[in-house]
Amino acid sequence: MPIDNAVPFRPVRIAVLTVSDTRTLAEDRSGDRLVERLGAAGHSLAARAIVRDDADAIAAQLEAWIEDPAVEVILTTGGTGVTGRDVTPEALARVWDKEIPGFGELFRWLSYQSIGTSTIQSRATAGVARGTYIFALPGSTGAVTDAWDGILASQLDIRHRPCNFVELLPRLEER
Repeated sequence: MPIDNAVPFRPVRIAVLTVSDTRTLAEDRSGDRLVERLGAAGHSLAARAIVRDDADAIAAQLEAWIEDPAVEVILTTGGTGVTGRDVTPEALARVWDKEIPGFGELFRWLSYQSIGTSTIQSRATAGVARGTYIFALPGSTGAVTDAWDGILASQLDIRHRPCNFVELLPRLEER
């Protein structure tokens, strides 16, 4: 998609949340991949954390970042599968005002190109909560790469045309 170079780039402040019962920051390859990608794109890392696969813990961290004016976008990785411990989509549903259904649909379409029908096991999703975008990605490095390169890199670039998420940031809390 085209980039309008007449529009000045606007860095976005992004928090990265890894959902895992076993990972530490030293072992968080998917979180590292997101941090590397967002930095290379010119955005800033506003915060980073790891929380266990627990809907209350996930929702609490999301709420803290939603209330933080230094965070405009939250990227989560992990907890989007279909097992009993995978509760990230349920935690997001607790905090968001609006779901962005097309994100999950587009993610699975892109992911299908990489992993075929196994993409059906992903419950990647997105929403908006009190002016903050939240994107829930699967926990694999391949999945976060597909999501960033195929969707988020362009949608989090204000120069992307015909439209993008960044240009809507000032209007997210309109009533």
